[in-house]
Amino acid sequence: MKKLEILKEFKEFAVRGNVIDMAVGIIIGAAFGKIVNSLVQDVVMPPVGVLIGGIDFSDHFIRLSGKSYATLTEARAAGAATLNYGIFLNTILSFLIVALCVFFLVKQVNRLKRKEDVTSVAPTQKSCPYCFTSISIKATRCPFCTSELSATEG
Repeated sequence: MKKLEILKEFKEFAVRGNVIDMAVGIIIGAAFGKIVNSLVQDVVMPPVGVLIGGIDFSDHFIRLSGKSYATLTEARAAGAATLNYGIFLNTILSFLIVALCVFFLVKQVNRLKRKEDVTSVAPTQKSCPYCFTSISIKATRCPFCTSELSATEG
């Protein structure tokens, strides 16, 4: 009996909108991460490397063992311990690009929301022309100074 209840609860949890939205976000995020990684490694870093003297950051590493290796691939194939600061720099650059993209996306969404909020919200308050107190837009008499208001006042 308890197994059936647990399965029922799990089913309710799994088909909730928030869980599905989160799953879609994770999948889209993973795909976006691959795109950004390719952008950094294949588009951004090669020109940066050329500008600073033909350096390929992905092959920059510090050997922690005494042996010498020409490339990181050689060191990894030999099972040598390395400190891969070039790959770390690529990862930092990837993060900065993702953060910048997310910043501009959120900024754009917020700008669109502000426009939507301004245009869709009808005023519910007006100012009394006599005492300048904020009152309901439907008021015909000010509850504070008791002045009678015409339909056009306020």
